Formats: sequence, structure tokens, C-alpha cells
Amino acid sequence: DPLISAVLLAKLYISISAICTLLTLCNNGKLSSVPLGLPGYIEELQLNHNHIQTLPNNSLLHYPLLKTLSLAGNGLVKLESNSFQNLQLLETLNLAENDLHIGYQETNHALMQLPRLRALDLSENKLEDDMASVLLQNLTSLEYLNLSRNLLLRLDESSFRDLHQLKELDLQRNMIFEIDGGFDTTPKLQRLNLAFNYLPCLTDFHMTQLVVLNASHNSIEWFMSRQDLQNTFHLETLDLTDNKLFFFPFLPSRTRLRNLYLSHNRIRFYEHLADNATSPNWTTSVQFYNLKGNVSNVTAQLWDESVYGDISSLEILDLRGNQVDYFPRGFIGTMPVLSRLQMCTNCLKTLNLTLEQFPGSLYELDVSNNRLNQIVADEGTLTVLGNLTYLNLSLNDLERVPTRLFSSLPSLRSVDLSYNDIGICQSAVPEASGDNTSDCVVWTNLVSLRQLSLKGCKLEGIPPSAFAGMFLTHLELSDNPGLVVEESLQSLSATLQHLGLGNTHIQAFDFSPFQRLNSLNISRNSLPYLPSSLLNLDLQMLDLRDNKLSTIPPSQANTLAPNLRTLFLTGNPFNCCQMEWYRMFETTKTVNMVDKSDIMCLDLSKRTHHMEIFSSLWCGDKSRESILWYLLLYIPICLSFVGILIIFLFTFRPKLLKKTIKKKCLKPTSY
Repeated sequence: DPLISAVLLAKLYISISAICTLLTLCNNGKLSSVPLGLPGYIEELQLNHNHIQTLPNNSLLHYPLLKTLSLAGNGLVKLESNSFQNLQLLETLNLAENDLHIGYQETNHALMQLPRLRALDLSENKLEDDMASVLLQNLTSLEYLNLSRNLLLRLDESSFRDLHQLKELDLQRNMIFEIDGGFDTTPKLQRLNLAFNYLPCLTDFHMTQLVVLNASHNSIEWFMSRQDLQNTFHLETLDLTDNKLFFFPFLPSRTRLRNLYLSHNRIRFYEHLADNATSPNWTTSVQFYNLKGNVSNVTAQLWDESVYGDISSLEILDLRGNQVDYFPRGFIGTMPVLSRLQMCTNCLKTLNLTLEQFPGSLYELDVSNNRLNQIVADEGTLTVLGNLTYLNLSLNDLERVPTRLFSSLPSLRSVDLSYNDIGICQSAVPEASGDNTSDCVVWTNLVSLRQLSLKGCKLEGIPPSAFAGMFLTHLELSDNPGLVVEESLQSLSATLQHLGLGNTHIQAFDFSPFQRLNSLNISRNSLPYLPSSLLNLDLQMLDLRDNKLSTIPPSQANTLAPNLRTLFLTGNPFNCCQMEWYRMFETTKTVNMVDKSDIMCLDLSKRTHHMEIFSSLWCGDKSRESILWYLLLYIPICLSFVGILIIFLFTFRPKLLKKTIKKKCLKPTSY
């Protein structure tokens, strides 16, 4: 109905107008002061990235209803004492990227006039410890504070002594190396970001109210919570990524921890060193001192694996890039609701799914890039793992796996077995050894599986019915030189969306049956031309790197360009004088030629050029070619005519020639 539409448009216009009157944007306006002609009822004013170096007294007196004010990136040196007079409703103030380290004392007097201030951003202001503590005096209503990218070195009890309502604090990218009671006066703090500092350790952790702690990218060697506290810690997320931890963190004995990120440390387990009878000279405990020389009340029993604390509610454990070579007895069993275990790039040699008692809640298991040569699992164990969906076993030393490892996991959707010496069984029933393991896998009729990666498994041939009864959408078979695959993939023609055949030495392959294929990798195959069967597909990603393509016919490029989104072309000996296809892809804005600046071509002299900057003038066009032929035709004729004329003159008119030379060259002098 036109009338209803008109009413709706009118309401929308009124709503947008109301929003515009409440919010005023004056960013990047080269302003040197706060504009005075704005409506007095605005509630938010943004003055970011101007040239307001000083905020004079009463400069905001005309805007008493302001709730949000942003002055980031102005080069502000100070706020005069009465800058915020009459701003009783202001709740959010952004002063980031300024120079408030110069006039920090007077700025504090201005901030104290804001009784409802809840959020304050002081990031990137070159603030030192004492400056920050002065700036924050008496800001008792503050709930959110950003002090990132400053010059803080040390936190103590005076740093945040008046911030009793503080809930979230961002201190990342400072130079903090010590915390001595710095958070004892913030009993309501729930989210703390200490990332990218220089903390050597976090001991005596007793912030029971904290929910999220990010201490990643420091130099932390020890994380220890106070073990004598009977209160339950509210900590749910602990991030200690990229530190120098040697031991698994000593967590609280009562906690609600759900997410624990420990990747890229030096963690390993030392249960084998707990017996002092075998190692009588080992130190069994350690005490900690702060920089004042006081002894901490935290003492760690180094080899006692029971001091890890409460991890019964843990759902995500990230231990990537450590030195773990085994799990202590019962370690996995203490995490009954674990859903994601990420263990890639460690030193595991054996994965014992039976002994470790992996929970039925496990959803993702990544043990890639370890040293696994054995997987142990019985029928009962595999039945328990009914929720396992993603399994990554790539980059290990596996030569045999349990016979029914994959077929007994009903929810399995993704398996990566790349770079192991595991084949594909010829028959539906693999030949099992005495320990019920096999050197090949039966993939037939795994109906839940959608993604399968078998890169670098030394496969030479795939049985014709290897993938029968499957509904794979992603199949990766690259790095299997000499692999013969065409017949075995026909059963996947209706479902396959990504196919990886890089470095398989394929030369002729009919891709036309795979009508749902939108991603194809045929790199490193020495292909001299593009397979014509690709033109029948709606490919979005095509990898043609490191082949022997000299050109791509313009007709093929024109067919592929409308659907392509990502195209890899580097490492081919393209002909610089046949670049129509390149210009076609370049002018198609939806095609991303990855590493375009590295695509090379050869000119007629076999010299290498960057195709992106090569000019076709070096090759010449048709008009230039025709002119060249004319020149080559007429120059010899002209030279012949001149030669005949000279001979004729010397022979039949020698006197005329002498007179002409004398007349031109021997002119009389003036004396």
C-alpha cells in the first residue's frame, strides 16, 4: 500500500533525524577549539583527529546534556581545571592518542568534575607510573579504564587506589615488569588485559573476582595462584600464550575455568622426576621473592602433578607449540567436559585414548606435528568418543592405526592424516595385526565425513571404490607424485567442492563431471596448458602455481573470469607477448591474483620480467610490424638506386661531378 509505505518512510526519517540531533560528528575537521554553534541538546560529540591542543575552561558549557565525548588524536596537552564544568551527565570520555603526560596534574582536576564518569580511555598518552596514579585520583565512579600503549613500568597499591568500582582494565603494550599489590584496591575488577608487557612471573594470584585474564606475550616463567584460599575463583578465561612457562600453571583449587590458552611456551610434565630415590639431588620446592626482598607465601612443589588445581570445568585447552611428550596419569580424566584439545607441535610419541580416558564431550582433537608412532584405542573407548567431529593427525610418524579408528566415530566430519605413511585399503576389511592395527584405512561408507586430507601419504593408486558411499565436500590428495585417481573419484562427483591434486604429476584429467567443484589445486604438475574441462565449472579458487604455462587462451580466461575470486599463477614461464588473458583478469575487479607482483614472464630474448609492469611495446603491435616490413623492403631499393646513380656519374659524367664538387666545397675566399 503506497500510504503505508509513505507513513513508514516518514517514521524512518524522523528516527534518523532524532539520532542525528543527538550525535554530532566533527572528526578530521582541522578544528583548533570546540565548535560553539552546535545544538545544546546533543548527547554525544566526537572531535577526533583535530588540532585541539588545550581544552579551555567552560569550552563545553553550552552542551550540558553530553553523555559521550571523544577527543582522540588531537595532540591534547592538558584539560584546564574547569573544562568539564556543568557536564554532570558525562559517562564516556575518550582521550586516547594525545600528550596528556605534559599537563596531567591539571587534567586530573578537570576529570574530578565528572561525577558519573564510567568509561575513560587514556591510551597512548606517554604516561608513566606516577602520572597515571595522579590522573586517576578520586575517580571513584570509573568502571572501564584503558591505559594501553603508555610507559607504565610498575604497579603498586597506589596505582588504582580510588577505583573501587572498576570492572575492566586494559594495560596491554606498556613496559610493566612488576605488580606489587596493584589490584588490591579494585575488588570488582572482572576483565584484566596485561598482554605485551615484560612480566617475569605471576605468583600469589588471589583475584577471586576476576573472570578474564589476558597475560599473553610477556616473559612469564611461573603462574601460581594462592592455594590456601577457600573461596571459589570466578576465573573463566586465562590466556598465557607466548610466554616462557616451564610448568603447567598452578591454578586455584576451586575455580570455574573454562578456557585455558597456553600455546607457544616451554611447558612439559615432570612426573618421572617426582621420585627422590632416583634423583636425590633434585630440589623439590621453590619460594618466591619480590623486588623488595620480601619472601612470598607461595611455595611450589615442583614435581607434584596434583597441584594443577581445579580444571574440572575446562572446555578448551590450548597447548600448541610446547614440549609435552606425555600426559601425567589421570590428567585428561580430570577434565570431564573438555571439548577442544589442541596439542599440535609438541613431542607426543604415543596417543593412548583408552588409558587417558578422553571424555565423551570431546569435539576437536588436534595432535598434528608431533612424533606419534602409535595410537591405542579399544572398541569401548571409540564408542565413548561419539561427539568427536574434528581429528587432526597430520605430520606425525604413523605407519599403523587402529582398524576401526575412523569408522567407530559417528560424528566425524573432518580428518587430516597428511604426511603419515598410511595407505588406503584395497578391500572393505583391512588386514589387522595381533594388536588390531592396520597400515591402511577403509574410508568406504563413512557417511558423516565431509573433509579428508591425505596429502603426502605416499599414495600411488587409489582403489576404484575407495570413496563409495561417502559425501565428501573437501578432498586433499596433493604431494602424492604419480597418483592415479580419476576413476576412484567418480563417486564423489555430486558432492565434491574442493579438490587438491597439487604435485601429483597429473597431465590429463576430466573435471567436467564435478559440477559442484568451486576450489581446485593443480599446482606443481608441469602442465603446459590449462585443461579445457575446467571451463564447464564455476570455479571460485584456482591454483595454477609452478606449472609450465606459457599463456592462457583469451577465450578460456573470458570463461573463467566471471566466477573466479582467487587465482594463483606464480612460477609459470608465461610469454610476455601473449598477455591478453592477464589484462582480462586484471580488469575483472572480482578476481584476486594472489602475489600479482611476483608473476613473471619471458620476452622474445628469454629475459625475465615482472608481468605487472611489462609494456607490450617491447613486443610490438600489428601497425608497428607493418611499418617495419615496409622499411625493410624500401631501404635496400633506395640504397641500390643511390649506388647506380653514383656509378653512372663516375662513368658517363666525370666532369660534371668535378664541377659540382668544386662548386659546393671549393668556395673563393675574401682575399
